[in-house]
Amino acid sequence: MFFHAYNNYMNHAYPADELMPLSCRGRYRGKEPPRGTVDEALGNFSLSLIDSLDTLFIMGEFDEFEKAVIRVIRDVSFDQNHDVSVFETNIRVIGGLLGGHVAALALMENNSNRMKWYNNELLNMSVELGNRLLPAFNTSTGLPFSHINLHTGQPGPIVTCAGTLILEFAALSRFSGNPIYEKLADKALSYIWHQRNRYSDLVGTVINIFNGEWIKKESGVGAGIDSYYESLFKAYGLLGDPEYLHRFKTHYSAVGRYLGSPSTKAFPFSFLSVFMHKPSERARMFMDSLEAFWPGLQVSSTSK
Repeated sequence: MFFHAYNNYMNHAYPADELMPLSCRGRYRGKEPPRGTVDEALGNFSLSLIDSLDTLFIMGEFDEFEKAVIRVIRDVSFDQNHDVSVFETNIRVIGGLLGGHVAALALMENNSNRMKWYNNELLNMSVELGNRLLPAFNTSTGLPFSHINLHTGQPGPIVTCAGTLILEFAALSRFSGNPIYEKLADKALSYIWHQRNRYSDLVGTVINIFNGEWIKKESGVGAGIDSYYESLFKAYGLLGDPEYLHRFKTHYSAVGRYLGSPSTKAFPFSFLSVFMHKPSERARMFMDSLEAFWPGLQVSSTSK
């Protein structure tokens, strides 16, 4: 299944960001009719190939992995005049490049015949892209803009992705030796924590990056907030800082206390959004698809 998708992308779409399956053509940002927020992950930087690097390595497809790394180094440019999502660019592109970098180092160390030419090129590309995202943090609160133009450095709307950058930015700092990325991501994540409702220990989904006021006070485990909880727990696992675990456990208890809806024959147990400042009031009576990650996070967080 993987190679059905991967080979068709490489044969019919590369170096575009993704394959359009009906027309069997590549989708380039700015050349196809816009699709709204769906396009915010695209930047004309061969996203699908970067996304595939660590998968190729995990599957043991080392020859194809090496070819893919060569293509990324040779063909990908981040000097793109497009507004991109800071969140999506961080988790998919910086994350993908760093994953590829770690995989390349592993092959160099464990296989004498592979990747001997590699000289941290993927890491250097991660640093370049991270630097292009840094202007998003130029706010009075330290909360980053949600979008930025990779060419001009001009930021976008006044909402934020503050709770979702710590994993990749911390890894980027540790690999590059430059603490600025981790420092900024931790500052933004900590700001969200301190802006929680102190009665309910819940946070909202949209916050103003200039004054710290919550624009949307709905609190759940789905869209707009899911990655915040996930990042707190995984940051503890990656970095070992008990403060991240404390914050996660505090929010986890609040979610169980206020969001859980008892099972009925018509409606199984679910986590329905409430208002962070009025946790006894339901904000909506449905779940979105992004909430599906929560049981997996529960299992991970309760494992010994």
